[in-house]
Amino acid sequence: MPKPKTFYVCNDCGAESPQWFGKCPACGTYNSLEEQIAIQSSVDIPSRGGVSSWHATQNNGKSTAKTPKARASLTFEQISDRQVTRWESGYGELDRVLGGGVVPGSMVLIGGDPGIGKSTLLLQVSNQLAQKYRILYISGEESGQQIKLRASRLGVSKPLEVVSNGNSKVLEDTVKLETPDSIGADLYVLPETDLEEILREIDSLRPNVAVIDSIQTIFFPALTSAPGSVAQVRECTAALMKVAKHEDITMLIVGHVTKEGAIAGPKVLEHLVDTVLYFEGDRFASHRLLRTVKNRFGATHEIGIFEMVAQGLREVANPSELFLGNRDDPAPGTAIVVACEGTRPIVVELQALVSPTSYPSPRRAGTGVDYNRLVQILAVLEKRVGIPMSKLDSYVASAGGLSVVEPAVDLGVAIAIVASFRDRIVDPGTVLIGEVGLGGQVRSVSQMELRLKEAAKLGFKRAIVPKGTKFPDLNIEILPVSKVIDAIIAAIPHQELTEDDLELDEELP
Repeated sequence: MPKPKTFYVCNDCGAESPQWFGKCPACGTYNSLEEQIAIQSSVDIPSRGGVSSWHATQNNGKSTAKTPKARASLTFEQISDRQVTRWESGYGELDRVLGGGVVPGSMVLIGGDPGIGKSTLLLQVSNQLAQKYRILYISGEESGQQIKLRASRLGVSKPLEVVSNGNSKVLEDTVKLETPDSIGADLYVLPETDLEEILREIDSLRPNVAVIDSIQTIFFPALTSAPGSVAQVRECTAALMKVAKHEDITMLIVGHVTKEGAIAGPKVLEHLVDTVLYFEGDRFASHRLLRTVKNRFGATHEIGIFEMVAQGLREVANPSELFLGNRDDPAPGTAIVVACEGTRPIVVELQALVSPTSYPSPRRAGTGVDYNRLVQILAVLEKRVGIPMSKLDSYVASAGGLSVVEPAVDLGVAIAIVASFRDRIVDPGTVLIGEVGLGGQVRSVSQMELRLKEAAKLGFKRAIVPKGTKFPDLNIEILPVSKVIDAIIAAIPHQELTEDDLELDEELP
């Protein structure tokens, strides 16, 4: 019996190597190569034509090529113009990040940290979709009893029916169903990790939506590698994708994440699926962010905001109020900015704290803001405005922990730092929008009209924006500025100097 052929696969990037290395030759990760046994396929690979036909013609001067089959390719005129009807998931925030609703036959991957609420979200969405469609919830991590207990806590109204091999009546009833219109609206649960059993159940039940929780627990018995390995994740995802496209079944897949925050498994996993969503948030905070990083049926970088309550996840109708502080009692060193996540404007409060340093090099820390841009803004304030930031520790954070990394929040960061340095209060009815250049200028940003409308809707009276941009007639006062120093004068009301101010070595121009 011949010795089986082996090769090594990197668990981090999926690269293959004929021999073992302590360091992956492709991505440089240490101790990530695992041995795999190559499986010899007994299925004959069909000829691709062309080259093989030419070789057959050259053999003894006779053509042994088979008669070519009918073409399967189509032109655009031959493809039907079928209008895709999206399904409402029951949650407007999820529909937003999906581009308007669930697309039939699509494959959606949802990743997130452990305990963030991925299973809770999908169970609630499954309950909403089960009012109109047939749903199969496949769990490889929990038993049917565990899912039922969680469903009872979440207030799932649809009765859960656990599918197993012993329950033949359910299988017999579903075989008779032929069209999606005749399928009853129900929620079925299948605790299973074997891919063959899962595909057999999908073929028998014919659901409209199948939830896989999670893809790292599913395994293909023909492969010798452990569940969650690169080969298992790749093959299981490819098989599920084939079923989703051929049978027009929507697949909602949960993916585990690594300690770096990326979805575990090969990168091809994100390439195979149609949509990639990340469920983010602090486990010790109440709000959760559902962010789109890939979407073949809509815009990317959209976000949906939920709040974790005792009954599960609840949508946040007005996210701007969630990330705004108390405007009735403003504190020094705070500024209000309008950030855009995709097509959604969100008003966020930025907080800054500046104090003399006790170390040779000052400390810089940012929570929810880009660290490199923070360092750049501090350098601009020292060079162009005259604040001795090289002698001061600087801390900047966004309220609620929302990540705002776009350049439009630069002006708000700069004003918050100056206000903390002078211990001044920025007018609570003012929003700041603009990018800060290295020369101290304020540059224009995109989607200005959308940002101003959101600020006016929340009752802000003034907006300090870059100069040279045309603005619509809104119920808000526009203060265009061209330099950072002009924005400082407009944002911070004039107050008499105190004794502490007179002791400062450096003064604002």
